[in-house]
Amino acid sequence: MHTTSRLFVSSLALCAAMPAEAEMAFNRIATFATPRNMAAGEDTSRASSAEIITATEDGMTLLYTDSPLGVVGAVDITDPQAPRPLGNIAMGGEPTTAVVIGARAFAAVNTSASYAEPSGKLVTIDIAAQTVLSECDLGGQPDSVARAKDGSFLAIAIENERDEDLNDGQIPQMPAGFVVKLPVKDGMADCAAMQRIEMTGLAAIAPEDPEPEFVDINDAGEIVVTLQENNHIVIIGADGTVTGHFSAGAVTLEGIDLTDERGAIRFSETQADRKREPDGIKWLGTDRLVTANEGDYEGGSRGWTIFKRDGSVVYESGADFEHAVAQIGHYPDRRSDAKGIEPESIEVATFGDRPMVFVAAERASVVGVYDVTDPSAPVLTQILPSGVSPEGMVAIPARNLLASANEVDLVEDGGVRAHVMVYELQDAPAAYPMITSQGADELIGWGALSGLVADADRPGLLYAVNDSFFGYQPTIFTIDATQKPARIVAALPVTRGGMPAQKLDMEGITLDGKGGFWVASEGRSDQLVPHALYSVNARGEVRKEIALPAALAASEIRFGFEGITRVGDMLWMAVQREWKDDVAGEVKLIAYNTAEDAWTAVRYPLDAKGEGWIGLSEITAHGDWFYIVERDNQIGGTAKVKRLYRVPAAQMIGAPVGGDLPLVQKELVRDLLPDLAALNGYAAEKIEGLAIDAAGEGWVVTDNDGVDDSSGETLFWSIGKLAE
Repeated sequence: MHTTSRLFVSSLALCAAMPAEAEMAFNRIATFATPRNMAAGEDTSRASSAEIITATEDGMTLLYTDSPLGVVGAVDITDPQAPRPLGNIAMGGEPTTAVVIGARAFAAVNTSASYAEPSGKLVTIDIAAQTVLSECDLGGQPDSVARAKDGSFLAIAIENERDEDLNDGQIPQMPAGFVVKLPVKDGMADCAAMQRIEMTGLAAIAPEDPEPEFVDINDAGEIVVTLQENNHIVIIGADGTVTGHFSAGAVTLEGIDLTDERGAIRFSETQADRKREPDGIKWLGTDRLVTANEGDYEGGSRGWTIFKRDGSVVYESGADFEHAVAQIGHYPDRRSDAKGIEPESIEVATFGDRPMVFVAAERASVVGVYDVTDPSAPVLTQILPSGVSPEGMVAIPARNLLASANEVDLVEDGGVRAHVMVYELQDAPAAYPMITSQGADELIGWGALSGLVADADRPGLLYAVNDSFFGYQPTIFTIDATQKPARIVAALPVTRGGMPAQKLDMEGITLDGKGGFWVASEGRSDQLVPHALYSVNARGEVRKEIALPAALAASEIRFGFEGITRVGDMLWMAVQREWKDDVAGEVKLIAYNTAEDAWTAVRYPLDAKGEGWIGLSEITAHGDWFYIVERDNQIGGTAKVKRLYRVPAAQMIGAPVGGDLPLVQKELVRDLLPDLAALNGYAAEKIEGLAIDAAGEGWVVTDNDGVDDSSGETLFWSIGKLAE
């Protein structure tokens, strides 16, 4: 099927599913940061992680592996809306996976001295006592662990992973990997009865060096294992012998974005014969298999596949999942030339009478939810926001719950911590996405929304710009906020001389009163991006550039204009942070008179600083007031200042720049931190856009940083009528 037709069919399927799903949808109900499991007195600034996650059989406790700390973390979800830390259990190595049988957890632990000398162990844990009961030497470096449905045995993938810095990461790199089958008796692993199952000689790619990645076990006791680097799948019978195997094959992908350095999303390229190289795998019943095709050094087909056990393909997502992810603003452009959204793991579960597949996209930080009642035609019903880089998932159908483990911890960069997130299947509409381009006449990938302005006449019609993250694709987006979720219905390229306008950092947009726009560019002199104003006509063409006067340019720093608004001939811009000539704790609101070519300014008092810095993100004139967004640069639990203030228009009478400037007084309108908690995630850093529409309703949007070291979530919401 042609890409455009396939996209159209996929969009129709999602649209058709939404009314039926509106009454039952998964919504995030809680977020748990991994540092909460550290004991009193421990250094919480250390990196931690949540990688592979499982649950106790009663569904009341989550267990996740934390490789950086060398522990298994435990979380009490008796009340799933209020997870409680149960602490960490030291593993004496690097845990890779854990599963639960009865009162015991079984964790695979990597203890390798080097890639050439791999080693590992299987640790049996008393969950209630949080003590290690026994250990089995596995004879190699373990990756994934699965349990038989009846709890009688475990299967362990011994990967003996390659060194990615050796020979460009290509295999073979000995020693070879294998699979272990380990009986469980009386709640303990029976180390003496361990069975080693060889995988050599099966794959066409490096048959002498199989690298098992992920295992799963069906109701019949059959084991399936992915050999990711070998692009191969193996089925092992209940007696421990190989009963079948096949190549995972390749996919020709159409309509994908393959260039990551241009700062533009353009789904116009083709990649022929891309190896699937699956990572996660699950049985779907006893006759079908589901894979997440993450890829490794030669592959990654950006989607997921359902196979029959003989290797024939039942369903292939191709680029459809990636396109759907792009429509909600989660496409990771800087990973375009690698593996795109990078599907990592798969979960299969039945909720009520609906068989479902959950696909975690590591680089897009989302989980796709599919109804697979008809395995040959899965229906994408939702895309859930996750933390940064979901690595593992566990479904708990008996409690209508799903949990994700999100491995990336950005503590060293002052960013968000690793998280476990909990979702509930509710009798309620989906809360996310809050804004999407689904249903537009063309496929619109978007992200990094910044400035926002409302149409002068039509309530709920807004315009937004993206910032310099998409430096080769500056765009003005048209948003219909009367729909829920809000819809991006059009994307207007900003051009100069018929080409995408370069050296722009669009952080503010306002109407020019003539059918076009004024755009404020924040600027960054060290990268030759000027602080400037741009007149853009209705066709997106840059018609005029207004540079800063010398009196302003002499004291500018990197953090420039963040927002622009127009009152008659006056354009007002908010400067994000103090410039060189500002008093600490004060920033400028700068005005440019378009009729007189004159610059004036006032001073604005910032809130007191806590952690990080305080600055401005937006300015919007409405009636007798100027509304201003003020925020700190903190995220998650350290975020304190995300506020909307207003200043009387009567005070916005500027003095010539370079001299003494009047100080305006501000009044708090709304604390926006509670709004950021509406999705039960962590507080976003960047509230970037505010628009007040023709009916006086205020709309706010956050910047998702182009999904770069970010969860990719964009929050878009109404704050109701604002006073004129």
